[in-house]
Amino acid sequence: MSNQQHVKELSSEKTEFKREIGVFGGVSIIGGIMIGSGIFYLGSYVLQRTNYNIGLALLAWILGGLISLFAGLCYAELGAAMPKAGGRTVYLTEAYHPCVGFLAGFCDWLIGGPGSVAALAIALPTALKPVMGISDAGIKVFAIVLIIGLTAYNCYGVKLASILQNVSMVAKLIPILLIMVVALFCGKITPDISIGQQVASSGATGVISMVAFAVVASLWAYEGWTNLNSVAEEVKNPKKDLPLALIIAIGGITILYTLFNYAIYRVLPYETVVSMIEEGNFYLGTEVAKLIFGNLGGVLVTTAMVIAMFGSINGLILAQPRMYYAMAVEGHFFKSFAKLHPKYKVPTAPLVVQAIISVILVLMRDLDQLTTLVVFSTMLFNCLTVLAVPICRKKMPDMERPYKVWLYPVSVIITILIYIGLVISTFLDDPTSAIIGFAVPAIGIVFYLYFDKKNKKEGHTA
Repeated sequence: MSNQQHVKELSSEKTEFKREIGVFGGVSIIGGIMIGSGIFYLGSYVLQRTNYNIGLALLAWILGGLISLFAGLCYAELGAAMPKAGGRTVYLTEAYHPCVGFLAGFCDWLIGGPGSVAALAIALPTALKPVMGISDAGIKVFAIVLIIGLTAYNCYGVKLASILQNVSMVAKLIPILLIMVVALFCGKITPDISIGQQVASSGATGVISMVAFAVVASLWAYEGWTNLNSVAEEVKNPKKDLPLALIIAIGGITILYTLFNYAIYRVLPYETVVSMIEEGNFYLGTEVAKLIFGNLGGVLVTTAMVIAMFGSINGLILAQPRMYYAMAVEGHFFKSFAKLHPKYKVPTAPLVVQAIISVILVLMRDLDQLTTLVVFSTMLFNCLTVLAVPICRKKMPDMERPYKVWLYPVSVIITILIYIGLVISTFLDDPTSAIIGFAVPAIGIVFYLYFDKKNKKEGHTA
């Protein structure tokens, strides 16, 4: 196949999948995954990592959103130009080498996708613990049943999964916005957002390191925006709808997260916030709702939290297996992963295997460990994907690009430098998770070489 034909095929919207997702559906997938447990408990981790400095914590939320937005703009350009299932595995394959695309997908297959599903499946019953008194063992059982049930539901087609995503998105936004607006306008506390004292005690370098570590925690709350690109072949008009959904979702959620966390500090006294976190009660949003609406408010918010996390899990189960499908289509993964169900047109085998790995991770690691591990394992490949924008422009100058990154190339350079800084910072602050994050791609290379050798023997040309 000539290079011109290859570029034309990459840009083509022809697909075996069913195109059932519009702009709102795209925003619901991104928002449904992103606005999960993170909005309710990760503010505590971010604040903790900034030595309880509210100003630095809010700065970390804004920076996390801007990093995600600029990286999202790069994904928007690549996704509109190459509207293929699998998202970044396709872009990395085209920009660098099939091995790089495979390793990104492999990390998502082994850690990223199942790790996110497992962490959220643990977070959901944990939120119910104060109400239902679930034991630690009960939480694990609940999480496992949830993963299996939603995986089975997703096997019946993208339309059903997308409807559930839209409903959960609206259902969770109503109480979240209600709490935020009431807290912002009725809260009587003016939080101290100054950072001068922290700079004086920790020094500029110490503060930068502190904020970087906090940004990594905030990125877990933003994690999920890359998933829309994975279902590009199921978006109705990917060249237009995909960039629009990315911009609306990431931009809107950055504002939401920052204002929601500020609203918490408008209601809860600083000493109460610190005391709650030190005692292991990270759900500050629930406490705010109880103070504003009484016990009924607490129940309503807990319900909203459960719906939010439920939607996040469903969105991840919907989107992630398309990446593993793309790896198999390229001929570098299990053949069964490249098959769509004859009736429902979903990649059934990747869905089932993802569920199995998610269950194993539920049994192996706790919530905080999973958070750092998942974020670190994706930062490196997000950085490479951002860099793929200028590489693909040079390699395929004639490719149609319905959308182009804003402020190019400055935005791309800044985003890459920030990702590199975050990778280094995470390695220094949490070396165990970082080493595992590097070890997984190393294992992936062995898998790639095995499949590559096998395909060459069989004369595979994908």
